[in-house]
Amino acid sequence: MKQFLFFLGVLLPIMMTAQQQPAWKGKFEQLGQELPTPNEYRTGSGAPGREYWQQKADYNIEVELNDKNQSITGTEAITYTNNSPDVLRYLWLQLDQNVLAKENTLAAASGRNTLSSGASEIVVDSAAAKAYETRVSDFKPGFIIESVQEINGTPIAHTVNNTMMRVDLKEPIRPGEKYSFKIAWHFNIVDRSIFGQRSGLEYFPDDDNYVYTIAQFFPRMCVYDDYEGWQNKQFLGQGEFALPFGDYSVRITAPADHLVGATGTLKNPTEVLSKTEVERFERAKNTYDKPVIIVTEAEATAKEKSRSAEKKTWVYHAENVRDFAFCSSRKFIWDAQAVKIGSKSPLAMSYYPKEGNPLWEMESTKAVKNTLEVYSRYTIDYPYPVAISVHTASIGMEYPMICFNFGRPDKDGSFSAQTRQKMIGVVVHEVGHNFFPMIINSDERQSTWMDEGLNSFVQFLTETERYPDLVWTRGNPADMVPFLRGDQGKMRPLMTNPEQVIALGSEQYAKAATGLVMLRETIMGPALFDRSFKEYAERWAFRHPKPSDFFRTMEDASAVDLDWFWRGWFYTTDVVDQSVDQVRWFKLRTEEPSMEKRRMNVKKGDLAGNPDSKQYDNFDGGPEPFSLIMTDPRLNGEFRSQINDKDIIEKLSDKNIYEVTLSNRGGLVMPVIIEWTFADGTKEIDRIPAEVWRTNENRITKVFLKQKEVRNIVLDPDQELTDVDLGDNVFPKTQQPSKFDEFKRKSN
Repeated sequence: MKQFLFFLGVLLPIMMTAQQQPAWKGKFEQLGQELPTPNEYRTGSGAPGREYWQQKADYNIEVELNDKNQSITGTEAITYTNNSPDVLRYLWLQLDQNVLAKENTLAAASGRNTLSSGASEIVVDSAAAKAYETRVSDFKPGFIIESVQEINGTPIAHTVNNTMMRVDLKEPIRPGEKYSFKIAWHFNIVDRSIFGQRSGLEYFPDDDNYVYTIAQFFPRMCVYDDYEGWQNKQFLGQGEFALPFGDYSVRITAPADHLVGATGTLKNPTEVLSKTEVERFERAKNTYDKPVIIVTEAEATAKEKSRSAEKKTWVYHAENVRDFAFCSSRKFIWDAQAVKIGSKSPLAMSYYPKEGNPLWEMESTKAVKNTLEVYSRYTIDYPYPVAISVHTASIGMEYPMICFNFGRPDKDGSFSAQTRQKMIGVVVHEVGHNFFPMIINSDERQSTWMDEGLNSFVQFLTETERYPDLVWTRGNPADMVPFLRGDQGKMRPLMTNPEQVIALGSEQYAKAATGLVMLRETIMGPALFDRSFKEYAERWAFRHPKPSDFFRTMEDASAVDLDWFWRGWFYTTDVVDQSVDQVRWFKLRTEEPSMEKRRMNVKKGDLAGNPDSKQYDNFDGGPEPFSLIMTDPRLNGEFRSQINDKDIIEKLSDKNIYEVTLSNRGGLVMPVIIEWTFADGTKEIDRIPAEVWRTNENRITKVFLKQKEVRNIVLDPDQELTDVDLGDNVFPKTQQPSKFDEFKRKSN
C-alpha cells in the first residue's frame, strides 16, 4: 500500500490543491462592460435615478362592436405628455392589427409565425390564411385609418409603415408640454381558429354565436424612454408589446344582450345590467369565501336563442394602466368574488360560455384569487380594482386586469386531470402577467424573459403553494434538462431578442424561470432572494425596467455577487455538467516514518499524483496512509504564536480524509452539492458555492474530513442544478443510484 507525507502547516481541514491552470475564460469577470453606464436616470444600484422620467399617454376611446359583420369601428383622443428632457417633432404609434394586412411587407419575412403564450403555442400558417381568404373573399385584415387630426379637426400628416404609424407634428412638443390629437379607424375581427391571433373571435356553430376577445384594437402610443428613444421595433408576431402608462376612458357599444367585461371599473352598471345582476354584483364585492354567480348558465343559455336589435354602451375607466382590452358575448356566464389584498379588496372575476362548464365555475375565479394573493406577497399588493379571466379556445394572453384563457371540457362536460391542470396553469400565468409586465412594465418586444420568465417563476411558486397535489414542471430544474441536452444549434441566450429565438417557450419562459428557482433555492436562499426580488418589484412598479436594472437590484439588495450567474445563465447557452473524476481516501499513520520512506514517498507522488489512475475509481483498496511532520519554525514568520501540532495530529488520528477531484464539463459554473453516504447508511450533504471554480473554471480538487467511512458520493442528488449528465455524478464509478433511473429514462 502506498504511503504519503504531508507538512502539517500546509494541510488544512478543508483545502484546495493548486493545479496548473488552463487558459482563463473569465466566467467570474464582472459584467461592467456588458451593462449600460449608470446615469441620473438609472443608477448603478439598479434603482430609478433622481432624474428618472417616463411619458404618459391618456386615451378617450369610443368603439362599437358589430356582431353582424364582425368588425370594430372606433375613434380615440390621445393626450400625450412629454416628461422627457427632449423636444419631440413626431410621434410613433403601434398598429398591431396590421400584422396580417396585405400591405404589410414584413408579413412575408417569416411566412410562419409561432406565437407562444402561457402554456400553449398558436401557429399562424400563411397557407391557412390563404384558405380563409378564399372562403371569405371580402375579408380584409388590418387597420383602416380613416383620419388623423388635431382636436379642432385639422388633418395631421402621418405615415403608415407596416405595423407602425408616424404622426408628424406641425409644432414640436417641448419638455413638460402636452399634446392632444384624435384618430378614427375600423377593422375586421379575425377568426382565431384560422389566424391564431391574440385578439379575435371564436364562432360557436351549435348556437350561431360568437365570443369576442378584443385587444390591440386601437392605435397605441409607443414607448419613448431614456434607454433607446422611440421603441419602434415592428410587430413581427412573436415579440409582444411595449407601452406607456396612462388613464383610459372607454365607451364600448355592443348588442344589448351582450355581456361586456373590460380593463378597469364599470362606471354605469345600472344602465347595462339588470336589477338582479346589479344586486348580485354588489354582493360579490363583499363576498370573500366563494364566487357569486352574477349571470347564471341558465340565463346565458337563454340569451343564446335570441338576437337583440338594440345596443348598449358600457363605460369603463382605468387609471395608470399600459393598455386596454375587452370581451363581449351573449354566451357569457359571469361570476366574481372579493379578495383581501392589504387595505384593498379587488374583485376576482371570470367570464365563460357554457362550453367551459363545469370546469370554469369550479376553478377559474379560485385561480384568479390564488394568483393575486401569492403574487402580492412576492412583489407588491395588487393595486387594480379587478382581475378577470375570460374563457375562449386555444389561447393564453394577458392585458391589464383581463386575460383570455383556454381549458375546455369535452362536450358532455367531462374533463381529464390534465385538462384541469393546464387550465389552472394558464389562468395563473396570465393573471400573473398583471404584475409582469402590466405593472412592472418591461419591454416585451426586446427582452421577453423579463415578463415571461419572471412571471413563469412566480407562477411556479403560486402553483406549488396553492396546488401541491399537482406536479408542476416549468421552473423545476430536473424538467429543464431534456431541453438543455438537446440541439445547441436551436438554443439562444436569454439575452436575445424574441424574434431571433427558436424555442421561445423552453427558453424565455422555462429556462428563465428555472434559473430564478435555482437562484432562490440553491444559490441565494429564499430569505435573501425574496427580499431582493420584492425590492425590484417595489422599485420598478409602474415604471420601465431594463435587464440591467433587474441584475443590479438583485445584487444591491442582497450583497451577493451574481455577475457569474447572469453571465453564464443569461448571456450564454452553456450547460451544467459536473463530474466526479476521482476520489482518494486517506487515513493518518500513527507511527513516525523514516527518512528513507519519506524520500520514497515524495518520489512516488503526493496528493497531486496521477489523477487518471483507475486505482481511484472506487474504495476497494481501503484508505491510503499518510504521515504528518512537525511544522518548521521558519514557517511561522514574524508570528510569536505557534500551531499546536500534537493537538492537530490527535484530532486527525481517527478521521477519514477524502480528496475529491471534480470537472466542469458543461462550461457553466454552478455551486457544488455533494451527498455523502456513509458505511452505516446515514447521509450528509456539503454545499460549496460557485466561487469554488474561481481560480480554475474547469477542474478543482478539494479535501474533506469525515468522521465516518464513505461508501458513496453523488453530485446534485436532488437535481437542483440542471446537470445534463447524471452518469458522471457518482462515485464509485461502478454505482448508479436508483433515484436517477426514472429521471434518466425521462431525459432520454
